Amino acid sequence: MTPGIGLMKRRLQSEKDAIPLAISGIIKKYGVASNEIKTLETKYDDDAGDWYVALGFKNKKSIVKMDSVQGTITEIKEI
Repeated sequence: MTPGIGLMKRRLQSEKDAIPLAISGIIKKYGVASNEIKTLETKYDDDAGDWYVALGFKNKKSIVKMDSVQGTITEIKEI
């Protein structure tokens, strides 16, 4: 029997874990240097268990949505 989501240890427990993953996703998708990326805002959704990290780079802004249990990026949306 496998533990339910509530019993599993989250891989992305804090902002310190979520921000580097979001930055790496932006680097892979847009080919931007890491020193050009600025963290604008972070938010954790308690109901869904997702992290949202808003990042700014060049003249663009993106929101990176991540699953905290799986530790993966689920969506990158440019705004």
